[in-house]
Amino acid sequence: MKVYQTNEIKNIALLGNHGAGKTTLTESLLYGSGVIKRRGTVEAHNTVSDYFPVEQEYGYSVFSTVFHVEWNNKKLNIIDCPGSDDFVGAAVTALNVTDAAVILLNGQYGVEVGTQNHFRYTEKLQKPVIFLVNQLDNEKCDYDQILEQLRSSYGQGIVPIQYPLETGPNFNSLIDVLLMKKYSWKSEGGAPIIEDIPADQKEKAEAWHKVLVEAAAEHDESLMEKFFESDELTEDEMREGIRKGLISRGMFPVFCVCAKKDMGVRRLMEFLGNVVPFVSDMPVLQNSKGEDVPTDSNGPVSLYFFKTGIEPHIGGVQYFKVMNGTIKEGTDLENADRGSKERIAQLFVPAGATRIPISELHAGDIGCTVKLKDVKTGNALNDKGLSWTYNFVKYPNPKYSRAIKAVNEADMEKMITVLNKMREEDPTWLVEQSKELRQTIVRGQGEFHLRTLKWRLENNEGLQVEYGEPRIPYRETITKAARADYRHKKQSGGAGQFGEVHLIVEPYTEGMPDPTTYKFNGQEYKINVKSKEEIPLEWGGKLVFINSVVGGAIDTRFMPAILKGIMGRMEQGPLTGSYARDVRVIVYDGKMHPVDSNEISFMLAGRHAFSDAFKNAGPKILEPIYDVVVLVPNDFMGDVMSDIQGRRGIIMGMSSEKSYQKLQAKVPLKEMSNYSTALSSITGGRASFTMKFASYELVPGDVQDKLIKEFEAQEAQEE
Repeated sequence: MKVYQTNEIKNIALLGNHGAGKTTLTESLLYGSGVIKRRGTVEAHNTVSDYFPVEQEYGYSVFSTVFHVEWNNKKLNIIDCPGSDDFVGAAVTALNVTDAAVILLNGQYGVEVGTQNHFRYTEKLQKPVIFLVNQLDNEKCDYDQILEQLRSSYGQGIVPIQYPLETGPNFNSLIDVLLMKKYSWKSEGGAPIIEDIPADQKEKAEAWHKVLVEAAAEHDESLMEKFFESDELTEDEMREGIRKGLISRGMFPVFCVCAKKDMGVRRLMEFLGNVVPFVSDMPVLQNSKGEDVPTDSNGPVSLYFFKTGIEPHIGGVQYFKVMNGTIKEGTDLENADRGSKERIAQLFVPAGATRIPISELHAGDIGCTVKLKDVKTGNALNDKGLSWTYNFVKYPNPKYSRAIKAVNEADMEKMITVLNKMREEDPTWLVEQSKELRQTIVRGQGEFHLRTLKWRLENNEGLQVEYGEPRIPYRETITKAARADYRHKKQSGGAGQFGEVHLIVEPYTEGMPDPTTYKFNGQEYKINVKSKEEIPLEWGGKLVFINSVVGGAIDTRFMPAILKGIMGRMEQGPLTGSYARDVRVIVYDGKMHPVDSNEISFMLAGRHAFSDAFKNAGPKILEPIYDVVVLVPNDFMGDVMSDIQGRRGIIMGMSSEKSYQKLQAKVPLKEMSNYSTALSSITGGRASFTMKFASYELVPGDVQDKLIKEFEAQEAQEE
């Protein structure tokens, strides 16, 4: 295969809602460019994309597929991304290592929630966008209506390059207003028949051509001057204007294709090759230190590994972008993230599961390799002495969590190992062994995301696993002061155990003054602060521990043991076993025995005294509240609002975003357990949401009573 220079390479992310036809388009692109000899179909499970068993099982793209096409002496690296919002991590990764996006639209539905989501990511990363209307042969396709949807959503930057003469089952021709030609196809598709525009389409085509010329001229001063002088631009000048409009995101061209019938695909490749920005046209990327990475083939080598695929009989296949320099087979590099050394023994250009050997790859190109020793997704390999790393990929927060355990307890360790290995393939799968919840938690972007993970564990690894509800990380605190004392006494022959602790607890707030006196049941307690410890808690909030013991009632050497007992109860709160926070404890008195007192005695006395006082101090349970943002079509707004309110959610605001409504709410985490499934059911999969931790708030009284009763019943059962 030919080695391409930096100025011959274009990197493109292929995006679109599930069902838009990206996998089918990929087949036509590969077939049209000669990479494959026969087009596969989703139904036959023989496509270049979707080659993993889990994808064939569900009929969904789960992983991105990296492939390339060669067209007119240019190399187009294309990353086909899953359409489902559950697998958005692949799209986010692809957009960070490519220079433009093609967003595919289903001709039946037009702008969908996936379209909106993907466009927002391109907006955030300032990537050029081309819209591609597919499935023009669908009987419900209305091209003019789709253009209106696009303009309504994305403004006047929407400029058609083509329009179909007819949509529906009879679709077989279109007018290209850049080239001012008619393209038509025989029933088998493939190479087009190119003709002059028929007389009955001349007026419409010329009007659209003029709109395109004006849009192209807007983005270059010299082109604008020429347009004012002659009212026309050459094809090359228009391409240059469109390229600049793409880079500035002032222009979003619209193309037409019928991927299943292989109609319009070759013209699309021609446009991508001629007009989409080259790697060298785009703004210079920066490394983690904010230094420019120049994309220079003659500079030092730096590779960024953006994807790992685990394949049978091979193991890890690592995909990388050449950020700088020229990488050749046999090159020794250093891992800037892990400090290890690696040799790139083999280089390949990927086309799905097929890998084509190549001798070298230049800056800006995308390739893959195998059998690296210690390279993880997100790592950088550099020439010796170069310490560049990259942290530009920012993934969305998880939206769906489940507790996971192996059916056979002996498999738990193996399950954790496999989960961490699988996370290399999809960094939006998060795995946590939670000490607080005493569960292993897996988090992802939705129910289907985690169902896919379970399928792979069971079918690929032979591990039977169970999902359950994750426990909620409640917090416990108090609302008033209370006192208690506790004597721990145990005599069983020989040295016994004895420790007595008197203490006061009260709510702690930052900056509150040291205590002086308290009054309980008419009795006054004077406090003389001898020592104070402020302990920031790893789960949030503080414990403040004050020693106010006078007259040697408790030896100072036992204070750490009392604190240890209190901390033990803070880690497993008296109400529900959740972490306690924001408490001040004053130990003011106690008793000890000259022989029987020891650290264990005072630890147990401190623990029980604290527990008794806590329960009498107006204890409250706090629950995690999340900021939830829902993007929903207008038609479903009422139903979605009702559902949120039924989850104890508080609507914080509403606004319009393009053709969708943006709903902002605060919702308890407890009520979000099945939200992704419910939202999909309510809206037919046309809404999406994000959630982010906001704060801890008091639970309502009835909910608190229920939680305490459940915990007491659970403890009784375990005894």
